[in-house]
Amino acid sequence: MPQFFIFLLLILALVGCGQKKVVVSNEPTPIKKKSSSSIVAEKSSSSEEKVEESKLEEEKPFTDSRDGKKYKMVKIGSQTWMAKNLNYNANGSKCYENKPANCDKYGRLYDWATAMKACPKGWHLPSNEDWDKLYRFVDNTNGTDSPYISETAGKFLKTVSGWKDEKGKPGNGEDKYGFSALPGGFCDHDSRFNFAGCWAVWWSASEYDHDLYAYNQHLICTDKVAYWSYNDKYYLFSVRCVKND
Repeated sequence: MPQFFIFLLLILALVGCGQKKVVVSNEPTPIKKKSSSSIVAEKSSSSEEKVEESKLEEEKPFTDSRDGKKYKMVKIGSQTWMAKNLNYNANGSKCYENKPANCDKYGRLYDWATAMKACPKGWHLPSNEDWDKLYRFVDNTNGTDSPYISETAGKFLKTVSGWKDEKGKPGNGEDKYGFSALPGGFCDHDSRFNFAGCWAVWWSASEYDHDLYAYNQHLICTDKVAYWSYNDKYYLFSVRCVKND
């Protein structure tokens, strides 16, 4: 197992503490055990799979009728995403370190149950399938393994500023598609805030265990890879909404 996966597991074990676990895996298929294996992205050779350019939609930004907040939209492949994290003040959601300025910058943090119904009408919390589709577009690959680890999403989806440099590695990305991923950190089950500036963690609508765990997707400041993991549903992560088909 690569050293950085061991490092991530040790860090998450510390912040989670006790019997609650945060598991990071790089298996290409849904988790059935905690062992991991590496994957290699297969580049598409079909002319029909050419990467199209994404663009910030020229229409007016989407306005959430619940609170009047506005969100730029970005079309990436066939999907339309909000170009920033959700900042809807749902019951139980929090700002990082309980500072309103962090909500303005990073959006709010939500537990999974709240995240499932937090997106406004016409939008939804992305499933593993939605995230896979985004990542495969960015990587210019095809395949069916899910959840999928992108080898390049960290580089192309991160903002060009706002990420910490760690271990001599630049944290910022290229924001090639206008997704504008910022490192909003998260809040664990002991209400401790962790890793703003270095981690972006978003909930997936897909469950790992119907009673306990759900998947999430995350980028970190030390890598260009986009990882997935599963966590207790009461952790607080960011929400990025995708438009309904």
